[in-house]
Amino acid sequence: MSIFRVTGFRRFLVEIISDGLTFFAMGLVLMTALALPSFQVTASGEFNQVDDYAITFLDRYGNEIGRRGIRTDDSIELATLPDYLINATLATEDRRFYEHFGIDIMGISRAMVTNARAQSFVEGGSTITQQLAKNLFLSSEKTITRKLHEAFLALWLETHYSKDEILKLYFDRAYMGGGNFGVAAAAEYYFGKKVQNISLAEASMLAGLFKAPTKYAPHVDLAAARGRANDVLTNMVQAGFMTEGQVTAARLSPAAAIERFENVESPNYFLDWAFGEVKTIIKDYPIGTAFVVRTTVDPVLQKHAENSISSILREEGEAFNVQQGAMVVLEPSGAVRAMVGGKDYGKSQFNRATSPTRQPGSSFKPFVYATALETGKFRPNTVITDAPICIGDWCPKNYGRSYAGRVTLKSALARSINTVPVRLSQATGRQPIADLAHKMGIQNSFPVTRSLALGVISVSVLDMASSYAVFANGGYKAKAFGISRITTLRGDVVFDAKKDIAQERILQTETVAGINEMLRAVVTSGTGRRADVPGTPASGKTGTTQSYRDAWFAGYTGNYVAAVWYGNDDYTKTNNLTGGRLPAQTWQKFMVYAHSNIKVANLIGADFNNIAVEVSTEQNGDDQSPQLVRPPTLTPDAGEKLRKLERKLEDLLLVFDRAPTAENTNPPLQSPLG
Repeated sequence: MSIFRVTGFRRFLVEIISDGLTFFAMGLVLMTALALPSFQVTASGEFNQVDDYAITFLDRYGNEIGRRGIRTDDSIELATLPDYLINATLATEDRRFYEHFGIDIMGISRAMVTNARAQSFVEGGSTITQQLAKNLFLSSEKTITRKLHEAFLALWLETHYSKDEILKLYFDRAYMGGGNFGVAAAAEYYFGKKVQNISLAEASMLAGLFKAPTKYAPHVDLAAARGRANDVLTNMVQAGFMTEGQVTAARLSPAAAIERFENVESPNYFLDWAFGEVKTIIKDYPIGTAFVVRTTVDPVLQKHAENSISSILREEGEAFNVQQGAMVVLEPSGAVRAMVGGKDYGKSQFNRATSPTRQPGSSFKPFVYATALETGKFRPNTVITDAPICIGDWCPKNYGRSYAGRVTLKSALARSINTVPVRLSQATGRQPIADLAHKMGIQNSFPVTRSLALGVISVSVLDMASSYAVFANGGYKAKAFGISRITTLRGDVVFDAKKDIAQERILQTETVAGINEMLRAVVTSGTGRRADVPGTPASGKTGTTQSYRDAWFAGYTGNYVAAVWYGNDDYTKTNNLTGGRLPAQTWQKFMVYAHSNIKVANLIGADFNNIAVEVSTEQNGDDQSPQLVRPPTLTPDAGEKLRKLERKLEDLLLVFDRAPTAENTNPPLQSPLG
């Protein structure tokens, strides 16, 4: 063993090397142990999910009407981003991005020296790769363990992605304040323009958001945002990306964010409902994915529906002690054209149009009559007795506490007699009535009791409109839907309603014709006379519940179906409000407007002579107010063609903006991307 014995200076070297190798081996074991959690994170191949989906909603014509969830847009290629946005980000966040291996040793050392001199944390040493690792895999907690994981994950990213791919992910996934993820979404939100079109001043403001988006967001503190943008411009000069002369204009004319009122004019009740519907459809897609949703809502009809509810409440709400109203408008196919969930979304986001908590009263009676007609034993002119009736200890009475004797079904429905539908429910059975109501569109369950025929159940305004649409749709099911098409930001089709909607016959043609005839009589000579629309065949039914807590009018024409409800959120009594008053007035006010400047469709079975009625826009009546007329509108296909033309013109203008001109002969700025 003497040959292994080392003495003197050689022994000192051997001891140093041996100890070094020992500590190196121990360090490798420790690093492996610390890296295990990072290995497990990357093994799954899944990135952190953001808080929600990013949904952009369009109206039926393709115009944006609002957004829900987070805002994100990963469809912009890195090569199309302005050079000064990339340079501003690199100059401020990571100047050696294209030189280091994910961890910038020089940057960390410089930050440590700066912080030591300042005796506080004033500068960080994290690279863009480390920040991306945190965004993709880790939480935002500030611990030594998280920083170690961040370092390991940064190395993993550098070995699996190119520098440009890492930078692209960083621009897409960084939180930019205001619910926006990525520079593309932030540019649209703060400046109302595509990220490719932003100015140097706007780019510097965006680049300043990476450090503290909630602190420097321009809609939160514009002065702080501009101060931070000025620092970014200084960083660009110091990094050599620009000269002081090139950034002077941006310093003198700093960027300003556009006014944001959180889409006050948007159909927010409809969007809340549609957002829930979209989530159901795209539930198999990962959270954080961005979608564009084409809805069925008509902005012109939506606005007038809102005005119809608000104006009636403003003018007569106090007199009837009623504070809230709701309305849903469909086409006979079930496409939702308007939804009003209350008089003021800003004060209450509770959607009264979709909440199934209100009794329909007599507006439920058409389900009873339709069940009777379906048996083939009854017709509109069938005579039945209106006389006192009791089922056990329950003895329903008519509204006027009087009885008409022998009446036709048509007359009984027009006058909203209570004893007749109760007798019909005995003849047909109550369960078939409940089954038909569910088949036609009432979705929530309800007990089948002896008072079912008088509407002592809970329904929603949306379900009532959807159910009545079966009558307008020739007996075919017309389930309400608000989503016509869903695509990703890249244009991949996720859902198309045209492919998913199937025609299902619910009622026989003879039944539909009979119901249309009877409900037409309600409007012309019964309890719903205030809903009569000149020049339009309208059918419908009023509804009033016990103690006047709920007042309804649900009706339809060949073109539109609408259900209107009025009441109070706390279920307090109204001042004797019936369905024939404010609900019928609101319905009529909306339908007169909706049927102007369109071709009026007929209703099978409805007694009506289709005579064109001229609608004047001149002042009339005691209040000297003009009668509103619906403006002519483009078809959705025509609107889509105009939008495609607009996009082509925008792309063409972008090309011209980037083309060199006689006034701009300076060589283009050099980007690390080449």
